[in-house]
Amino acid sequence: MEERVQLVIIGSGPAGLTAAIYAARANLDPIVFEGIQPGGQLMITTDIENFPGWPDGVNGPELMENCRKQAERFGSRLIQEEVQEVDLSKRPFSITYGDGKQLLADALIVASGASARWLNIESEQRLRGHGVSACATCDGFFFSDKKVAIIGGGDTAMEEAIHLTRFASEVIVIHRRNELRASPYMQERAMRNKKIKFVWDSIVDEILGDPSTGVTGLRLKNIKTNVMSRLDLDGVFVAIGHTPNTSFLKGQLPVDDSGFIKCGRGDVASCIPGVFVAGDVRDARYRQAITAAGTGAMAAIEAQDFLEMYPVK
Repeated sequence: MEERVQLVIIGSGPAGLTAAIYAARANLDPIVFEGIQPGGQLMITTDIENFPGWPDGVNGPELMENCRKQAERFGSRLIQEEVQEVDLSKRPFSITYGDGKQLLADALIVASGASARWLNIESEQRLRGHGVSACATCDGFFFSDKKVAIIGGGDTAMEEAIHLTRFASEVIVIHRRNELRASPYMQERAMRNKKIKFVWDSIVDEILGDPSTGVTGLRLKNIKTNVMSRLDLDGVFVAIGHTPNTSFLKGQLPVDDSGFIKCGRGDVASCIPGVFVAGDVRDARYRQAITAAGTGAMAAIEAQDFLEMYPVK
């Protein structure tokens, strides 16, 4: 017979592990599927200075390891395997994971996160956390009075660029086209800002620097002329969007045009009773560790109330 549990949590970032802590303390004995990257995006974040309770900052892996230990301390069971698919057509819900193993869950929290889209060049991977970032809100402070670049041309890129002007001395927007994709309002705000400059029709060929010294510049290629150029700077922010980790759902929950799971604004309930959504998989705007953790707590409390009101016989 398939194993049956009260609650399954898919994801082990701040949302999933916070949900696990709350659910375990409520005696729900949750199972957490950590996935192929336990800890989520914070595992590639070196310094976090805006998470409450860490006045001197904390690195991402340390924060997530502490969350993991806390979840296990209260009785959460963590499984380092990836969920392949779920069947939400009836309760208890069916979860298929690993090499085809299955279990049943009376309630489900989807906290599988979203992955930043990267340029997928070797130098980018080598310098992540050493001057290359995908979150200006998280890391902008470290570039006070520095010259930085934003890669992208949409609303997210313009928001990040504007945010970085609070710290950086100069922000260079690198865009592969000769016009932005951002909304007219965001374009106007960015172009009006004297700290922001633009490099058009260009792509990043290589990010220069090494982990010991950090980023020192970019080698750019003009896609119209094929001319190569060098741009000296101190940091690079990639802002070409995020991809929600929802492939295992296979269309069982409604998503928006970008793939984020739809929920009521500020809510964690999905359109299926007993299924709750937390963290970046539902959040295209904030994408912060603290907001993810908050919705994880909300989802666990809602799941507890739901299981008490609607037990499965």
